[in-house]
Amino acid sequence: MWNQIYNPLGNAALSTVAAALPVVTLLVLIASGRVKAHIAAVIALIVANLITIFIYTMPAAMSVKASLLGVVVGFFPIGWIVLNVIFLYRITVETGRFELLNAPSAASPPTAACNCC
Repeated sequence: MWNQIYNPLGNAALSTVAAALPVVTLLVLIASGRVKAHIAAVIALIVANLITIFIYTMPAAMSVKASLLGVVVGFFPIGWIVLNVIFLYRITVETGRFELLNAPSAASPPTAACNCC
């Protein structure tokens, strides 16, 4: 059994910085524009695992299992939303209501705020 240490560095500020490092890594990589978001997320995940293993002394197997659980838990709501969107799309197409929903966007002229047209 592993007991979590909330202040592994003996200084609350330093321990907070260490815990925030994966999030900061993710945001800096995305903001730089040089790294795609999914690659930045994988890099931040690796940084998070390294911090949990070496600073917070979490066993490596437990850290990897926690990461996999986070991936599964994160994908479930996204998959559920996509499944429902596909279901609603198919209902609107089969009932002929898709054209009704699409008509207002097709009839409106492009605006300066919308560069999609």
